[in-house]
Amino acid sequence: MDLKDFFAISGKPGLYKFISQGRNSVMIVENLEDKKRTTAFTTAKISSLEDIAIFTDTEDMALKDVLKAIYEKENGAASIDHKSSGKVLEKYFDEIIPTYDRKRVYASDIKKVVLWYNILQKLELLDFSEDNDDKDEKDPKEQDEKQNKNIDKEPKKEPKKESQKGPQKGLQKGLQKGPLKGQHKGKGKIP
Repeated sequence: MDLKDFFAISGKPGLYKFISQGRNSVMIVENLEDKKRTTAFTTAKISSLEDIAIFTDTEDMALKDVLKAIYEKENGAASIDHKSSGKVLEKYFDEIIPTYDRKRVYASDIKKVVLWYNILQKLELLDFSEDNDDKDEKDPKEQDEKQNKNIDKEPKKEPKKESQKGPQKGLQKGLQKGPLKGQHKGKGKIP
C-alpha cells in the first residue's frame, strides 16, 4: 500500500487524493469518499499519510505500520467508530500499540487515525501484500543481481552532438566581431 498518494488537509474532513497542480500555488485534490474535487492552497497544512508517524516510548511508528496493526486486529474489517469517547479510543489504541506515548498522542490524534483507517478500509484501499514483497527484495544479493540485470538492459546513451549553428548564447560574449588580429579582408595593408 502506497500512502504517498493520500493527503490530510487541515480544516477539511476526510482524506484527499492529489489530482494536479494549478496556478498560483493551488493544488487540485479529490475527496476519497464523495469524489468531489476541490482546491487546496499551499498555505494550508497538507500532510501526506506517508509522512505521518505515531509517537511511541522507543521510536516513532509509521502510520502505515499502525494501519497494518489495526487491519490485523480487525481481520480486515472496519474498526470502532471514530466518534467514540476519548477513553474508549485510548483503550482501543492501547490494544493495538501498547507502547504508544500517552503524553504526546492525544485522543484527537487517535480519532483521526481510526477515521483514516475506516475510510481506506471502506474504499478497499488497504493492501498490505506489497509489504511482504518489499521485505523479500531487501536481500542485498538479490538487489545486486537485479541492478546488474537492469544495467545490462539499459540502452547506452550516445553523447550529445554540438549544434552546427555556432556557439551557445552564453559563449558569444567573448567573441570578437570582424577579423582577428593579424588577419585582414582582401588586399591591402594589414591594420
